[in-house]
Amino acid sequence: MADRYIELSLVKRDVTCTAKLLDDRAPITCAAVWDSLPLASDVYHAKYARNEIYALFPPFAEAEPPLENPTVTPIPGDLCYFTFAGAELGTKSYGYDREVRAGTTLVDLALFYERNNLLLNGDVGWVPGIVWGQVVDGLQNMAEACNDLWRSGAAGETLSFRRA
Repeated sequence: MADRYIELSLVKRDVTCTAKLLDDRAPITCAAVWDSLPLASDVYHAKYARNEIYALFPPFAEAEPPLENPTVTPIPGDLCYFTFAGAELGTKSYGYDREVRAGTTLVDLALFYERNNLLLNGDVGWVPGIVWGQVVDGLQNMAEACNDLWRSGAAGETLSFRRA
């Protein structure tokens, strides 16, 4: 299989980076994401994991991928896939501007843009993610935009994923 690439964008900030899919390490997850592109949603900046931005989506795979290529210590440029039950994200402390109810499932597609991340959540404990992609171009500009998002706020910003 030839290498596959996607573009991630912070739409309002007009910043884009390119990531290579890790088909050899997370083939089921890569196929699920690739087949569902393009995807875009409100962006959030992590509270617990540290240097992470992410967007939440309704489930888009036929079945949720198994925990392939897992990590709890993502490195800069890692793209991670998480699945959460609505009850895990339903407290107001997460800051979502929409209702997240028990009984729903959410997919979290995340970009880690700097070092020293730890996927430990005070409410639920360790939260392993599936590493399905790695940024290969534009990480520095994206990291600067992510820091701006942290300091200035995420309201009105969209995180977009599309085939490159």
